[in-house]
Amino acid sequence: MQLQWLDSISKVKAADWNALFPADYPFSRYEFLQALELGGSVGSSSGRETGWLVRHFVVWQEDKLIAAVPAYIKLHSYGEYLFDWSFAEAYQNYGLEYYPKLLLAIPFTPAEGPRLGLAAGVDKAQVLQWLQQGVGQLNLALPLSHLQCLYASPDDQQAFREAGFIERFDVQFLWSNQNFQHFDDFLAVLTARKRKQMRKERSAVAEQGVVLKTLSGADLDLAFWQQFYGFYCDTYQKRSRHNGYLTADTFWRWGQTMANQIVIFAAFVNDQMVAASLCFQSDTSLYGRYWGCKQDFSFLHFECCYYSGIEYCIKQGLQFFDAGAQGEHKLQRGFAPVLRHGFYRFTEKAEHKAINEAIARYCQQEQRALVLYQQEAQDSLPFANRTDIKL
Repeated sequence: MQLQWLDSISKVKAADWNALFPADYPFSRYEFLQALELGGSVGSSSGRETGWLVRHFVVWQEDKLIAAVPAYIKLHSYGEYLFDWSFAEAYQNYGLEYYPKLLLAIPFTPAEGPRLGLAAGVDKAQVLQWLQQGVGQLNLALPLSHLQCLYASPDDQQAFREAGFIERFDVQFLWSNQNFQHFDDFLAVLTARKRKQMRKERSAVAEQGVVLKTLSGADLDLAFWQQFYGFYCDTYQKRSRHNGYLTADTFWRWGQTMANQIVIFAAFVNDQMVAASLCFQSDTSLYGRYWGCKQDFSFLHFECCYYSGIEYCIKQGLQFFDAGAQGEHKLQRGFAPVLRHGFYRFTEKAEHKAINEAIARYCQQEQRALVLYQQEAQDSLPFANRTDIKL
């Protein structure tokens, strides 16, 4: 066996990497991760320091790639969504360094999915043992406070639990398809008040002269990406006063290599695109990722980011719509609260013992609080009879 840390995914072949992960899950695919790197959204290029240093972990058996884990050395906690700023502050209060840390995750993508890629016959527990061995080697050159894995798939979660990692919870909101045949079938399971409200909001969009179109594949040309990137930057400027984490080149590369897994819900007025929502899809799920608009229209955000996605899932027979992180307003549109997971293993140093034990206790308290929140949030769902809905 040969354990290796890669500073670029381009150092392995696309076919070798993709063979270790489910073919339909978009975010662990070679093409998705390479676009982040070559587009300058992670790593260091053209003088742009992102704070995401690529360090993918791979295992070779002779000349065959048998395991891979997307991984990054982080110099901050931006772009993670299951945030650990309080941990970093606690370390600072103890006079300890929290960064750099090792992150096993998909950058800027809080979507549950596989994080441990492995060949047939390779055990996840064995991969985690190799990973721990590799971290020991990495620490010789770059001392790390800890490693963490975010938004792992259920199978991967169990491997991290059995390996003794500290577990954290997060709550997100997920729409589930109850074998609906039409959008009206979904409306029919809502309370009368919510059904009336959604119809009113969708009608209001049309009454403003807005026409919705679903774009994918060949529709996603350079002109589209240039306009969409402007929407993306405007959204971040309004919210955070910066242009966002992703570069125009990353979006363009996704469009070149992953167009068949990208779905756009675009709004047009007089044949001019005024807003758009970007999603990726797998065989079972739609993932809402980015949204932007040129001017404000009443309820257009709900239409592009939720209602059009729900309708698309129904037409395509997709089971789930993960509309992105945060947003309690999703509850009122039929997105149920679900638990997501993060896992942490801290460096075993005597001077870190007290703070690491405190963090472990905090995570246990946080788990209980979020389970309670999830239960309370379910009471806000707009279904007329929740016993008939599989949450």
